[in-house]
Amino acid sequence: MKFSKKILQNGLRVVTIPMKDNPTVTVLVLVEAGSKYEIKKVNGISHFLEHMCFKGTVKRPKAVDISKELDALGSQYNAFTAQEYTGYYAKSDAKHFKKIFDIISDIYLNSTFPDAEIQKEKGVIIEEINMYEDMPQRHVQDLFLKLLYGDQPAGWNIAGEKKNILSMKRDDFVTYKKEHYLPEATVLLVAGAVTEGQVLSEVNKIFSKVERGKKIHKTGVKEKQKRPQFLVNFKKTDQTHFVLGVRSLNLFNKKSAILSVLGGVLGGGMSSRLFVKLREEMGVGYYVRAYNDAYTDHGVFQISAGVDNKRIEEVIYAVLEECRKLKSFKVSPEELDKVKECLIGNMKLSLESSDDIANFYGGQELLKGEMKSTIEKAKEIRKVSASQIQNLSKDIFKNNKLNLALIGPFKKKAKFSKILKF
Repeated sequence: MKFSKKILQNGLRVVTIPMKDNPTVTVLVLVEAGSKYEIKKVNGISHFLEHMCFKGTVKRPKAVDISKELDALGSQYNAFTAQEYTGYYAKSDAKHFKKIFDIISDIYLNSTFPDAEIQKEKGVIIEEINMYEDMPQRHVQDLFLKLLYGDQPAGWNIAGEKKNILSMKRDDFVTYKKEHYLPEATVLLVAGAVTEGQVLSEVNKIFSKVERGKKIHKTGVKEKQKRPQFLVNFKKTDQTHFVLGVRSLNLFNKKSAILSVLGGVLGGGMSSRLFVKLREEMGVGYYVRAYNDAYTDHGVFQISAGVDNKRIEEVIYAVLEECRKLKSFKVSPEELDKVKECLIGNMKLSLESSDDIANFYGGQELLKGEMKSTIEKAKEIRKVSASQIQNLSKDIFKNNKLNLALIGPFKKKAKFSKILKF
């Protein structure tokens, strides 16, 4: 799939991905603003700001003015916040391109942050935090990052702490946006039944006069671990949810494709080693996943599952044994080919709609400053060898890199420290 990239004089990157046979169009704005750009006292402001951008602009003073206009177009729209970026998007029938472009641009550029709405939205954010804490499968991910990185931005909750949310004022939002929502830190993507000329015409009307600023950079991650670590969160649950992982590779590492295939061997599909072991052979759980969670300056390879409370120790031993096997034995040619085609096929299947395409290219451009097509990524995956997988397994699956976070009905926590070794 062909795409074009244009950089305005103010630094804004504009990416157009024409999709002639797709009846929809997606407008996506990604900005380098996430929890890793925050300081402790305003942890959570990136996410809170994302909410507030839908609460009114100069042109559309109330939240309902924005939602009513988008709903009238039959549009799907939302926003999201991660550690390293925030995104705003709308997707609609391609004939409404100019309208959704105007709305998303307005939200990004001209939000007013009404104080009354800030106070009301505090309650919404608090309840969102409560919701995630009541979802062990989701909350254990937050605990896992806290275990690895502690009291630094990489270890903080994206949604923030409740006390922070309650103390935030309008000036906090204005200041934070001024420091981070800048053209040189933003990528604007349009994917669907649209031409580059149509996109640039709208971009120049709205964004060409937006001025550069002085971008505040994120704090670098400090990696520090000498021995296996664990964190057990007591909760009366019918199932134990855990994340077992090791420090690994960042987004820029040339071995990323190898790590993707390694993850596929362990947890990619219903024929993967861990799925067969935990679900088909042991019958201890419904889901299991394995993948590398990569950021610009750090990475974590993780395995997660929800399993029978009574068999958690047995499960952890089994997972560690599967990792150990990858260090000791090469993956067979047949299994390797199967995993590669599974990964490539799933990648292509995940990119059938205009919003998925926009996110696929947008994430690459914002974080890495380059964009690779599915064809290029498939070539990288197909080049991975069994020896490379074995060597990388030996490098990352080490006791002093091992971490375990879990949520379950366990008051005696010391026993888990005895399990954590390959």
